[in-house]
Amino acid sequence: MPSEKQVVETIEKIGADMSGFIAGSLVDMESGLTLGAKSMRSDFDLSVASAYNSELVKQKLKIMRALNLKSTLEDMLLTLSDQIHMIKMIAPSVFLYLAADREGTNIAIMRAAVAKHVAGLR
Repeated sequence: MPSEKQVVETIEKIGADMSGFIAGSLVDMESGLTLGAKSMRSDFDLSVASAYNSELVKQKLKIMRALNLKSTLEDMLLTLSDQIHMIKMIAPSVFLYLAADREGTNIAIMRAAVAKHVAGLR
């Protein structure tokens, strides 16, 4: 697992490749703890977002088990009226959480930025 400094640097690189970047964090799903984070807005509480998104991922995995799906979860996308949120699984219990303004980016740009820099989070 990378150091917190490496995580923050990688999130900064992802944000630089994606206009509209609001915030990002690497999250331990089991504890809900943030392993590293970067936010461009002081009003965006990444600790809260990380903890609640941990619960979201856990519920999705629970649904997959209930349906007896043999697939693995790769990512989750949530589109709000003014934002896009992406959860990208990095390891079985670690995920990257990103938020961006919809006006400044799109899902393809987010995915491309993550794909370009995700190795820095493994």
